[in-house]
Amino acid sequence: MTAAPPLDTRLHAYDPERRLAETGLQGQLEGGDWHWLTPRARWAGNARLSLRAAPDAGAEQVSEALPGEPLSVLHREGDWSWVKTGHDGYPGWVRADGVLDGLPTGETLTVTALRAHAYARPKVSAPIMAELCFGAAVVQGSGENVTEGGRVWRPVLLPDGAAAWVQAVCFLPVSEGDLADFALRFLEVPYVWGGRSAWGLDCSGLSQVAYAAVGRALPRDADLQQEALTAVTEPTRGDLAFFPGHVGIMLDERRMLHANATHMRVTVETFGEGDYGTRLAASCTGFGRWTA
Repeated sequence: MTAAPPLDTRLHAYDPERRLAETGLQGQLEGGDWHWLTPRARWAGNARLSLRAAPDAGAEQVSEALPGEPLSVLHREGDWSWVKTGHDGYPGWVRADGVLDGLPTGETLTVTALRAHAYARPKVSAPIMAELCFGAAVVQGSGENVTEGGRVWRPVLLPDGAAAWVQAVCFLPVSEGDLADFALRFLEVPYVWGGRSAWGLDCSGLSQVAYAAVGRALPRDADLQQEALTAVTEPTRGDLAFFPGHVGIMLDERRMLHANATHMRVTVETFGEGDYGTRLAASCTGFGRWTA
């Protein structure tokens, strides 16, 4: 009998070196010396939380948890916690002091601005208390909105419960349009390996965030996203284009938006145009479309 292929450590929380695994994998892993771990519900704090490949500040960043996002904590090792992100189940090691046991109670407000700041007072000259981003979550604070200089400020509680103020415009509904329209808002955002926000993101972070904005959940990495979509030969707007270790969002049959380390930012390329566009066209492994 052919042995089953090993589980993907990006989709299943198990660490063969440390012999750690979440309880849900019992019966699926070989050997009897595993330390079975029960996930505990937790949340990311006021800052973006870097998920790393190992409990070491010098280890590769594999993803990020945004402020207020849910996590599952599996294991504590010194100053580090092994977690899974709530939205896609991606495992990684985070600084334990960036993890919260709970969030304030109240109405959850999700940030819709690409980038936003929380201030100590309802005034743009007040000290900044936190950097927020699209998808980050805070809680409605007590008291009324404050209008200052034509600006409307909302009182909020940051994930750790600290009182702050955020301009109401940062919570407006996402403007109508398709996912490519939304993704184009990230044009010129810096490239950051493992990043998931407009403060810096990578190729699959951009496609995951853009799809999420229109209610479509994608896995974290490019190859997993390719597996999740239906392969097509002729791309249209919003389809994903795939390359070895890379992904981009098609704007039409030839133009593609992508976060890339060549320009170290989000750019638009045209297949077959210029040296880079020619190399992209030659290395494309296919296109994927959401058909669910």
